[in-house]
Amino acid sequence: MQLTLGPVLFAWERPQLLDFYAEMASQPLDVIYLGETVCSKRRALSLDDWLGLARDLREACKAEIVLSGLTLLEAASELSSLRRLCENGELMVEANDLGAVQFLAAKGVGFVGGAALNIYNGHALAELTACGLQRWVPPVECSAELIRQARGQYLELVDVAPLPQIEVFAYGHLPLAYSARCFTARALNKPKDDCEICCQNYPEGMAVLSQEGAPLFTLNGIQTMSASVHNLLADYPSLQASGVDLLRLSPRVQGMAEVIAAFDAVRQGALPPLAVQGCNGYWHGRPGMLRAEELGVC
Repeated sequence: MQLTLGPVLFAWERPQLLDFYAEMASQPLDVIYLGETVCSKRRALSLDDWLGLARDLREACKAEIVLSGLTLLEAASELSSLRRLCENGELMVEANDLGAVQFLAAKGVGFVGGAALNIYNGHALAELTACGLQRWVPPVECSAELIRQARGQYLELVDVAPLPQIEVFAYGHLPLAYSARCFTARALNKPKDDCEICCQNYPEGMAVLSQEGAPLFTLNGIQTMSASVHNLLADYPSLQASGVDLLRLSPRVQGMAEVIAAFDAVRQGALPPLAVQGCNGYWHGRPGMLRAEELGVC
C-alpha cells in the first residue's frame, strides 16, 4: 500500500509549515496533500504559495502532490477561491465539497473524493466516479466491512470502469464534524468575525474534557476532532484484505517522521504490532474512541 501525507488540519504559521514540508520531502511518502481544508481565514500560505511549495516538493521528492480544497464553504469569496484552486492546471485536486466536484466535473478532470463528501456505498461511489472521481477517501467512521460492501456493490454496478483507488485515514486526530460556528473562538469568548486566528495558539487543537475530566474531543476552529489519535498500524493485514490502496497519515506537530517510518516498515514486511496507543474502534465497526483490544475484537 502507498503512504500519503494528508493536508495539515491545524492552524500552523508560515515558518512552521515550510519547515514541516522541508522535512517531509525526504520521507518515504507516495502522495503529499497541500492546502487549507478547515477555515478560509487561515492565510499563512496563499494559493500561489501552495503552488510554489508544490513545485519545490516535486523537485525535491518523487511523491505525487495534490491540492486539497475547503470542506465547508460559507461565502461567495470562498467559492471563487475554490474555483481558482480547481482550475490550477498543474495538480490533481482533492474535492472536499460538492462545489469542487461540480467545477472539476465541468472541466473533465479527475479528482480525489475527500472524506467530507460522505460517500458510504457503491451507488454514490459510481455516481461520483462518473463525474471524474479517481480516488475515494471513505468517511473516517467507515468500518472495514462497510468499505468491503461498498467496493463489492460498486463492482456489481459498474462493469467497465475501473474501481477507484481507496485511501483510508490511518493515523491522526479524526476530523469528525464541521460547523458554521468556530468552537475555538467561542471557547475564548471571541466573535467568529474577529477571531484573531486564535486557533494558531493551539497547534494540535484545544482539548475538551468531560465533566469527569476524561478526554472527549479536540476543537480545531470550526472542526471537531477526536480526542485520541486514531492509529491503524496494527490493523495493516485487514486493511490489505479490504482492498485499501493508500493509507493517509495526518500531520502532527512532532514525531511524524517516526510515524511514517513505522508504517513504512510494516508495508516493507515487518510484523505489525499487536496493539498501538490511540483508538481504532471505527475500523472494527465499534465506537471510534475505543481500541479494538478493549472490545475483544483483535
